Amino acid sequence: MEAVALAVVIGVGVGIVVGALGAGGGILAVPALTYLLGQTPHAAALGSLVIVLATALSALPQRLRAKTIRVKQGLIFGAISIVGSVVGGRLAALVDGNLLMLLFSAMLAVMAAVMIWKGLRERDLPGGQAPHGKPHGLVAIILAGLGTGFLTGFFGVGGGFIVVPVLTIVLAFGMREAAGTSLIVMSLAAIGGLLARVGNTPPIDWGVVVAFMLGSMSGAVIGGPLSSRAKPYQLTLTFGALLAVVCIASLSATLLTLFA
Repeated sequence: MEAVALAVVIGVGVGIVVGALGAGGGILAVPALTYLLGQTPHAAALGSLVIVLATALSALPQRLRAKTIRVKQGLIFGAISIVGSVVGGRLAALVDGNLLMLLFSAMLAVMAAVMIWKGLRERDLPGGQAPHGKPHGLVAIILAGLGTGFLTGFFGVGGGFIVVPVLTIVLAFGMREAAGTSLIVMSLAAIGGLLARVGNTPPIDWGVVVAFMLGSMSGAVIGGPLSSRAKPYQLTLTFGALLAVVCIASLSATLLTLFA
């Protein structure tokens, strides 16, 4: 019961982050399930996909009402990402759990640096956001979608941590639009990651996963309105800082496990 209660509390916090930033569910759920709730890395990856899918779907209605979602672009990008997600999910089963977490930490470090740099650039600009650039071509969009999906399937994360930077850089979305649209992409990519794991399911404590999911869904409803109160550069910097914190925590825990 203690693990279930802890899962609910952590889930609410994760859901608030997803609702406010449109991302972070998987990058928080995987380490939490692994290091705080006793799941194996592969079980955490699968459980995270379930949690991310449910949380993203619960946050979508508020974003749709606020008109911060580009539905068409999100569906196209998400559909492309499913292909990469299936491939990534199949390959993940062949990788050692500790190596999976080390690669996860390295990826977080890169994305944290990119988002913090971007947020600092935007801070002193009018409105706290860089002017929208020209979107890249179809080839870049397809490659970005495939890459996003692969990382989603491979690491068991919803993809929001990379979808938001990709949407702002490759498709020239504003931060709020990227955060909202990422919920569609996250949902589709998570479905692809789950499909890739059919027939290769590790043992999972579903009581903990469901408790985490319900808490996260509740938190997503709370977090949605927070996004509209912050300036775009503040959302970008918060997103980058979140990635950095999770990177340090995940790397530290993995190294302790390896050298214990």
